[in-house]
Amino acid sequence: MDLIPAPSHVSGHGDDFFVLGPETRLAAGEGTELTERWLRSTLGAATGFPLAKGSVDNAIWLSVDPAVTEELGEEGYRLTVLPETVDLVGGGPAGLFWGAQTLRQLLGPDAYRRAPLPGREWRLPVTRIEDSPRFAWRGLMLDVARHFMPKDGVLRYLDLLAAHKLNVFHFHLTDDQGWRIEIKRHPRLTEIGSWRARTKIGHRASPLWEEKPHGGYYTQDDIREIVAYAAERHITVVPEIDIPGHSQAAIAAYPELGNSDVIDTASLSVWDTWGISANVLAPTDTTLRFYEGVFEEVLDLFPSTFVHVGGDECLKDQWKRSPVAQARIKELRLADEEDLQSWFIRHFDSWLAARGRRLIGWDEILEGGLAPGAAVSSWRGYQGGITAARAGHDVVMCPEQQVYLDHRQHGGDDEPMPIGYVRTLEDVYRFDPVPPQLGPDEARHVLGAQANVWTEVMENHARVDYQTFPRLAAFAEAVWSRLPAPADRDFADFERRMTDHYRRLDALGVGYRPPTGPLPWQRRPVPEGMASGSLGRPIEGAPPNV
Repeated sequence: MDLIPAPSHVSGHGDDFFVLGPETRLAAGEGTELTERWLRSTLGAATGFPLAKGSVDNAIWLSVDPAVTEELGEEGYRLTVLPETVDLVGGGPAGLFWGAQTLRQLLGPDAYRRAPLPGREWRLPVTRIEDSPRFAWRGLMLDVARHFMPKDGVLRYLDLLAAHKLNVFHFHLTDDQGWRIEIKRHPRLTEIGSWRARTKIGHRASPLWEEKPHGGYYTQDDIREIVAYAAERHITVVPEIDIPGHSQAAIAAYPELGNSDVIDTASLSVWDTWGISANVLAPTDTTLRFYEGVFEEVLDLFPSTFVHVGGDECLKDQWKRSPVAQARIKELRLADEEDLQSWFIRHFDSWLAARGRRLIGWDEILEGGLAPGAAVSSWRGYQGGITAARAGHDVVMCPEQQVYLDHRQHGGDDEPMPIGYVRTLEDVYRFDPVPPQLGPDEARHVLGAQANVWTEVMENHARVDYQTFPRLAAFAEAVWSRLPAPADRDFADFERRMTDHYRRLDALGVGYRPPTGPLPWQRRPVPEGMASGSLGRPIEGAPPNV
């Protein structure tokens, strides 16, 4: 039974099967509507069977049971397959949905197709599975600012998250290279900020450019559709609006947001290269009111409790030279520019809290003092998360050395654009969100983890697929299943189970990296006149465990 992620408890193996056929019914109880609709649409498409409503012996019974909630939690489920019937019980609607994902896996890879193949027999092995997740936050961060992913691609990724029992989609919507969300009161954010004139190919040291405009954005109705599609799959969409750094696209659209007393902000354009831009927001009341207006519209679109404000990689050079910024530091009696960034973040922490939301930001928000009530995405390693948890703040672990999926998967010369450390499928499988330095009470602040996909060198969905898969499957098991300590995990068994999972990914049309290396069309091209492929940013050796 090659399930991914591995369930907590499996029993009752036998040679018998429940046979799914055209007469099989779905018997759905109260609170099961979303899973009933999802099963009928996905399995109905793959099998060609109607899966009509009905309480007959030949049925899949769906229910939500408080007793399962008490035993396994809201996201837990119990799946019992007998020769005559299938009983799927969730601790809550989400647990029922995750159980439906297991049921789909048990039917085989062809259950992931969108139309029936001839001559298929659909059988579920007789078994009993009890399962629940280790962590409440099991996420993927997708950067659509560096390279825009059209709406259909985002919806596709929500389906892929659901298939792996991941329940948080961190939506990185703004950066120096593009603004991707319609804000009606500030239309130039998308009219100007969503397009750049050209794009650097490879690392910023590369001499190569793609000399054509790149961009796009999501209308507010697009966002509503994405959020609703995610909610039907029990996925929370956490929006990110990056402040006060990573803001050149916004400043290009509205120059008054920048430090115009030290640079000509009116001459700025949406950034066309990579790295950390020196152009950051000015710490003025104008900027605060502008972004309060942005966040008001964001809150109307995203029901998520958490709102991500970035807060990372904010260069302070312009603030150090800016009379306006220095006057603000003096007025607020702050120590320095680090404190000024902390003031900026604390302002929006209070603003969001007053509206019933919670701020989360990259671990640089620890610098200059952690904003009260804020949660931390620990990306520079484990240390930011350790510091935050010990101070009583909630943490999402996403250390770049472990779960940045833009980092390369192999050191071979034919791999696509090489970025960062080599992080293999096994490396990701051995990731643990809770560092041993944390005691039990501190570890309770680790909400979970997410894998991050930064798209500087991912120009289309095929490249995103290649970097994300199959490693996202390993990550999903690391955050769902209760695995042994990293060194004691049975990676050989995971590899064996991946044999079937590759067939599921094939049926879904995912362009993953094969275990044997990149296929010819996935390899890094060598431009004419160059000895090797476009310059990336490989880092040699094992990553530090910091």
